[in-house]
Amino acid sequence: MSRNILVTGAAGFIGANFAEYFVNKHPDYNVIVLDKLTYAGNMDNLKKVMDKITFVKGDICDFDFVLDLFKKYDINGVIHFAAESHVDNSIKNPFIFTHTNVIGTHTLLEAAKRTWGEGSENKFVHISTDEVYGSLKEDGYFTETSPIKPSSPYSASKASSDLIAFAYKETFKMNVNVTNCSNNYGPYQHNEKLIPHMIKLALNDEKLPVYGTGKNIRDWLYVEDHCEAIDLVFHKGISGERYNIGGHNEKRNIEIVKLILKHLGKSEDLIEYVEDRKGHDYRYAIDPTKIKTQLGWEPKTKFEDVIFTAIMATVMVYGMIVYNVALNTGGVVSGFTFLTDCRVHQQWISFGLELFIS
Repeated sequence: MSRNILVTGAAGFIGANFAEYFVNKHPDYNVIVLDKLTYAGNMDNLKKVMDKITFVKGDICDFDFVLDLFKKYDINGVIHFAAESHVDNSIKNPFIFTHTNVIGTHTLLEAAKRTWGEGSENKFVHISTDEVYGSLKEDGYFTETSPIKPSSPYSASKASSDLIAFAYKETFKMNVNVTNCSNNYGPYQHNEKLIPHMIKLALNDEKLPVYGTGKNIRDWLYVEDHCEAIDLVFHKGISGERYNIGGHNEKRNIEIVKLILKHLGKSEDLIEYVEDRKGHDYRYAIDPTKIKTQLGWEPKTKFEDVIFTAIMATVMVYGMIVYNVALNTGGVVSGFTFLTDCRVHQQWISFGLELFIS
């Protein structure tokens, strides 16, 4: 039987990295990418693999469309990334998070169940976040049995979708796994996220807004390590299990911001402390013992080993945008002026990483 794998949301950050990783590691699979191409989706992220995938533009919340897609491409495996994921946006417009993350996940599960039948061995992996567990204090770690205590509309919508996935395992005996990861970083990341956002502001000598005291702690996971873990869960994960995926790289937000300024040769005077975010979780930290014990995975990448190359590669991206704007307009662009509504040419990040690593 041919392996026809549906990967949702693969024009986004983690999904694009996974599609690239997966098609290169498993060239015998047929990979069908489904993406709505919202503001966070970028076809440039898939340029390296367009000749190795089938791309379909569509909405995971459209049940008839999704069901037809399952039948048309004879889908027999799902890796589900598609989601609204920016916490700030969930505070401003929470309804879209419930709609996309809950209804969208439910739609995919129901389409899979109707196509495969109850008790099918076909795998459905739902990608989620450590934010479903809420907040930690200075010590302790999230395990797969930690209480579910989401603090934001985003994390609540992801917690809800996790539970729906597990319900389909229990009720319809589907072969479901849920993965909960810590903060990712790496190529193709959208510029609304902390690291690329702060780089962009620093390059323009703009103020870098830091919530509260900046002492909130996040566990940083390199995206390629994450992709490797998901691949293992898809192929070897025990049905019905949740797997936490963390990077063993805890950093305070203010540490990240100061590190970026240091590498860019910018003054810390650019830091501006602002009112704390509503419902701001203090600390996330994952205990990945389960996935290490069951599947043999552990993170390979230390934050300190790649952050400089990541910063410089991102600088290259913005530099090329400015250069291209100057060429196209015939004008002179001073500094690293960044067009906030301009798509980042993400392939330059990958190029930059290869250049600086070599």
